[in-house]
Amino acid sequence: MADITRRLGWRHLRGAPTAHIRHHRDGRLLHDGPGLSFWFRALTAALSEVPVDDRELAMTFHARTSDFQDVTVQATVTYRISDPALAAARLDFSVDPDTGVWRGSPLEQLGTLLTETAQQHALDVLARTPLSSALVDGVAAVRERVAAGLGGEPRLPATGIEVVAVRVMALRPEPEVERALRTPAREQIQQEADRATYERRAVAVERERAIAENELASQIELARREEQLVEQRGTNSRREAEEHAAADAVRAEAEAARTVKLAEAEATRSVRLARAEAEGARETGEARAQAQAAWLRVHAEVDVATLNALTGTRLAENLPHIDSVTVSPDVLTGLLTRLGHGEPA
Repeated sequence: MADITRRLGWRHLRGAPTAHIRHHRDGRLLHDGPGLSFWFRALTAALSEVPVDDRELAMTFHARTSDFQDVTVQATVTYRISDPALAAARLDFSVDPDTGVWRGSPLEQLGTLLTETAQQHALDVLARTPLSSALVDGVAAVRERVAAGLGGEPRLPATGIEVVAVRVMALRPEPEVERALRTPAREQIQQEADRATYERRAVAVERERAIAENELASQIELARREEQLVEQRGTNSRREAEEHAAADAVRAEAEAARTVKLAEAEATRSVRLARAEAEGARETGEARAQAQAAWLRVHAEVDVATLNALTGTRLAENLPHIDSVTVSPDVLTGLLTRLGHGEPA
């Protein structure tokens, strides 16, 4: 929409770079081009604003396939007005000189023209295509046919319109048909999923079996090694016992030999000691006999008085030690009486 301002009975128009402005006065073309800016009088000016930018036209329409199935086509046509003068001559792009708003609906007319033309070619190609083929290759076929049909439509160049691109986003059947078509695929996918699940479970079971077999083999190998270890320990214990027994036997033999040697040495020493003791006893006996004989000879040669004196001396030597002697008068009287008579005390 053009930007129009008022100044003292004059109007000033400022157009956008993507809008082609045509200004006529009294049948003469005064201004013609995009992005113009100029003053004009509202009562004598005829203004047209033609957009020259690329426009997107979304369209949705229904078609029927060769097997009488309804489908919905969603497409987008990109177009632009390549000849603004021709478009302004064929369509009403005039704007109000006070507001800058289009007096008519030129873009809706262009949209109707493009939609009907595209729909005509899409219906033509889908009417000869079964639903299964349309769902598989229908998007490309419809796009090519619509692009070719719009490119060969004579009314578009005559109106100054150029088709830039055609896109077909979707081609879908009715919901019931779509669900029916999805069912086999879903079942197949479900079967594939179930098969994958079963295979995964089979693989898991196989792996568990392999793991169990490995564990069993490991346990068997461990038991075998434990058996070997027990046998080896028994062998080692037996060898150790045999070595200990042999060592004990050697020690016993050595101890017996030492004991025998000690016994022999002790016996030899005892014999020698006994001999020495016997010899000493014999010599002692002989010495005692000789002393006794000498004593007897001495006593035989001594007189009786001397023998009595020696006897008293010996008796005195063998008497116990007397610390003190208490003599009562009776005893003293008796001793003195005996001494007076010459009796021994």
